[in-house]
Amino acid sequence: MTHELRDPAAPSRTHDVSNQPPPLEGGDLFADNLPLVEALEREGAGWARERAHEVGAAWGGAPIGWGFEANEHPPRLTAFDRYGHRIDEVEFHRAWHDLMALATEHELHSLPWTTQQPAAHAARTALYLTAAQPEGGFACPITMTFAAVPALRAQPGIAADWEPRLTATSYDPDLHAGAPGTKRSALCGMAMTEKQGGSDVRANTTRATAIDGGGPGEEYELIGHKWFCSAPMCDLFLVLAQAPEGLSCFAMPRILPDGTRNAMHLQRLKDKLGNRSNASSEIELHGAWAQMVGEPGRGVATIIEMVGHTRLDCVIGTAAGMRWGVANATWHAAHRSAFGAHLADQPLMANVLADLCVESEAATALAMRLARAYDEAGGGDERAAAFKRIATAIAKYWVCKRGPGHAAEALECLGGNGYVEESGMPRLYREMPLSSIWEGSGNVMALDVLRALGRESAALDALLAELHAAAGADRRLDAFAERLRAQLAAPGDLEPQARRVVEWMALALQGALLVRHAPPALADAFCASRLAGDGGLQYGTLPAGADTAAIVARHTPTAG
Repeated sequence: MTHELRDPAAPSRTHDVSNQPPPLEGGDLFADNLPLVEALEREGAGWARERAHEVGAAWGGAPIGWGFEANEHPPRLTAFDRYGHRIDEVEFHRAWHDLMALATEHELHSLPWTTQQPAAHAARTALYLTAAQPEGGFACPITMTFAAVPALRAQPGIAADWEPRLTATSYDPDLHAGAPGTKRSALCGMAMTEKQGGSDVRANTTRATAIDGGGPGEEYELIGHKWFCSAPMCDLFLVLAQAPEGLSCFAMPRILPDGTRNAMHLQRLKDKLGNRSNASSEIELHGAWAQMVGEPGRGVATIIEMVGHTRLDCVIGTAAGMRWGVANATWHAAHRSAFGAHLADQPLMANVLADLCVESEAATALAMRLARAYDEAGGGDERAAAFKRIATAIAKYWVCKRGPGHAAEALECLGGNGYVEESGMPRLYREMPLSSIWEGSGNVMALDVLRALGRESAALDALLAELHAAAGADRRLDAFAERLRAQLAAPGDLEPQARRVVEWMALALQGALLVRHAPPALADAFCASRLAGDGGLQYGTLPAGADTAAIVARHTPTAG
């Protein structure tokens, strides 16, 4: 009996790969983001254009893979060494260190504090928004280090000691690097919240006892617990604790001046929904050595400088996530076909994609405008300082609230492929809620806006001035702004309506920016769907007549 020889190629015939998009990698993440390219020039940081392209090319390559690796191998706590000595170290995968090294090399943690160029916050925002797209976990210690500098400057002696290391462009994760005080770079974390208080930090029970007299810049011992300590592998932490005069701010190092370890014990790492490449922890302080920063009893006022800058980064990070969702969704739809046409060319999918693009561009425009306010406020502009105060809380509330739903819809554009970890979209989806919770959840932000309105008439004046700059550009925006003014002027308690009022403020700000600076098709779609009510509760409900093709083309990556 004879047998025919089986074709050796036959088994592979059922696995021919077709109708799949090419990998979205190897491109310039900055160049592909046209709204960001335009905003960099508009907000006064055109000098950073070449640097932004360098960052875009760098983060569009290997860091995409590093993000996957760092999440597949999350940090581990090693509380004791093999001999039983308490060491409290966090071990990270090599990919995490690669991300951190590249971020510090690109000065994502320091640029506004080290350059003499104008609009340094706007420049850094463009760089940060570009780099944070493929992986958001590394951004936590980068943000904390960036935000610690203005807070530490409340105590010049401490700032002089730490600022050169916190702004260095090298990355050194080793707690034992060199003799005490010779480590050339450092990172800073934060420990504010406790089990019983959460956002109500005035309920903190951690105690600070003066070692010799006490006061600004002096030494204290801290005893207590912290329910959330961000980035526990850092070299320095800003900590809130109760001094005799009230809640105060302290700078607490991991390694003491004599080279020994401070009495800061890591109890466990948090098992989080997302942000899994980064470590967050619970800590106990057993007489930890620290120095007071700022005035006794003025801890919240001192650390608010750090909080404000971290809230800015929450907005930037969410805008980065939105851009990454849009990039992946539009790239997939441009290369994937179904029912005889590319997905991007099918009217309903085009509506969904365009709606996501509108949201992403609105977030990017607001983030960059907010960054300019930080630049102008730093130069002594009082109106800019008032705008910064209220717009930070507005943007933190609204942009970060929009993040999770945006990521979910972008994921769905990839269908079942988007639900699979290998796409990176589930990781983006899990990451998005963090910025809405971190440094003040939605209610905290909404109430913060009301406080700003109640305490500073200049804050409302600055907000209305920003809206006035767009007056007459679109009748729908004008009508919406007038309803907002009427709501703010109406008698009665605004607190139960705080979320609605802040939402209106955010939409009015975004609308004012888009009608002035975005292409007409996109601005029209925003005003119709967000301001005039000609849109639904889900993405993909832009009104008939919206130029979805032009909007999607503007946001689709050009190369991968």
